Amino acid sequence: MAVNIPGLAAVIVFYIIILATGIWASRKSKREEEKCTGEKSEVSIVGGRNLSVWVGIFTMTATWVGGGYILGTAEVVYSPTQGMAWAIAPVGYALSLFCGGLFFAKPMRQKNFVTVMDPFQIRYGGAVTSAIFIFTMLAEVFWMACILSALGGTMKVILDIQSYQSILISAAVAILYTLLGGMYSVAYTDIIQLGFITVSLWLCIPFLLINPSTMDIRLTAVNEVYQGPWLGTIDSQTVWRWLDDMFLVILAGVCFQSYYQRVLSAASPIQAQVTCYAAAIFCFFLGIPSILFGAAAASTDWNQTSYGLPTPYEKGEAGSILPIALHNLCPMYISIAGIGAVAGAVMSSMDSALLSCTSMFTHNIYKRILRNKASDRELQFIIRLGVLVFGVIGTGLAMSASSVYGLWLISGEMMYTAVFPQLVCTLFIPGSNGYGAIAGLLGGTTLRVLSGEPFFHISPVIHFPGCKLIDGTYVQFFPFKTFSMVVSLLIIVAVSYLATLFFNWGLLPESWDIYNVKDTSSSNQNEIKMKEKANGHLENKSSKCTNMAFSLKLCLLDQHPEVLISLLQTTLVFEAYLRNKITEDL
Repeated sequence: MAVNIPGLAAVIVFYIIILATGIWASRKSKREEEKCTGEKSEVSIVGGRNLSVWVGIFTMTATWVGGGYILGTAEVVYSPTQGMAWAIAPVGYALSLFCGGLFFAKPMRQKNFVTVMDPFQIRYGGAVTSAIFIFTMLAEVFWMACILSALGGTMKVILDIQSYQSILISAAVAILYTLLGGMYSVAYTDIIQLGFITVSLWLCIPFLLINPSTMDIRLTAVNEVYQGPWLGTIDSQTVWRWLDDMFLVILAGVCFQSYYQRVLSAASPIQAQVTCYAAAIFCFFLGIPSILFGAAAASTDWNQTSYGLPTPYEKGEAGSILPIALHNLCPMYISIAGIGAVAGAVMSSMDSALLSCTSMFTHNIYKRILRNKASDRELQFIIRLGVLVFGVIGTGLAMSASSVYGLWLISGEMMYTAVFPQLVCTLFIPGSNGYGAIAGLLGGTTLRVLSGEPFFHISPVIHFPGCKLIDGTYVQFFPFKTFSMVVSLLIIVAVSYLATLFFNWGLLPESWDIYNVKDTSSSNQNEIKMKEKANGHLENKSSKCTNMAFSLKLCLLDQHPEVLISLLQTTLVFEAYLRNKITEDL
């Protein structure tokens, strides 16, 4: 098969449009930097906090509707062992954005944070923040690799070019316009990319469903024809795994810097919340085409197509089912439009991940820990260098990835187990401290690793209830991911409380208190209370003495009235003496 020249030309045109938009947005970024009275590096990170509500909604939606979301959802619906019941991304992402807007967006925006690492740095200091940053950075890089891998698979199937070539070209374009304009370039290119995603995906659906090789998806939804029903099933044994994955997607999503980059770029806390709610609706809407792609692929007699047998699932190519369906079930010009959708989704998410990693490193690690006195110009240089370095790392990982859905889940798991409990404690539990944060991070991560991970071929050491050996691999049916997250949260709270208790009671020497959790104000408050108590005691004594003296006076006057007459006479004489003295002085 020769290279698809028309398709390649269409992709090049698409990239030129995106690059031109990024360059135009970079000029707007420079104008904002000139008007900025504060740190100019924050313009690159949060866009001057003046993104309009519609730009915010579009960039938030485009960020979540990435290559992993589109291709991963189609992969799960098509897979005979899963089906639509296990395609949790559309509902999970929508609920994640809604929960983020309801609970997290307002407090983060009200405090004018620059990155999601700021509350950790304020509460815990540099060491703990650096540890949490490692988990957050790895999650963002895995997500970047996931979406680039999705694009590579699509280009390989439709354009017949090597996946590494498309990955390198796409990464280079995204890195270039992110280098030029920061948040402004990312936000405004997201608008163009979201338009391509919406139009292209929905344009392909009718051609998929009317293809002669595709049976009516309403029949195959509940009947086994070419494979199991694409609706999928959730039984009593697997329902806990389903809930585990659903909670992971919902709660892990509110930990990504890519999410807070949009929240913190809003003009006000209310606008940040509105952005989240509206993006939740659009995100769910754009998941429907991927579900239909998977359903159509599951309803296709592949022997009647140019793909032939064995089926994509039997060949181990389920991860590329969306581009395979585009190429074999749609006309050529329609499949080219589908490439635009995938390319737009990938670019919109990759630039966000790039800027997120760089923002956290520059603002929280380089500026706050390594170089406190770094100038704005130096920080701008570090931002650009970070975009380049993290882009290279993500690109290299993408070229070695085997499963789009696997990378997508791994990035979410790291956020769910390691970062989400820390974020909740930092924002909503005032008593949490550095000791609890370290203990929770170590405890939750250790428990998660010991639970096993099939993607990395790690066998479980801890066999939770319901763990079974299936085809030589141990499968955990217990919701161990959520369990690890909850254990981490409880450890943070418990250790924080105990550490504060031990230092305040003097059970541990104050010299060991590296996080300054001892309540130094408590001793002062005790002293104040003791003084108030002593003063009150003295006042009580004084009042008692006064009462006693007054009672004695009453008693004397009652029994000896001549004393009262004598006192009054003395008072009148003394008053007359004072008046004469004052008159003489005048």
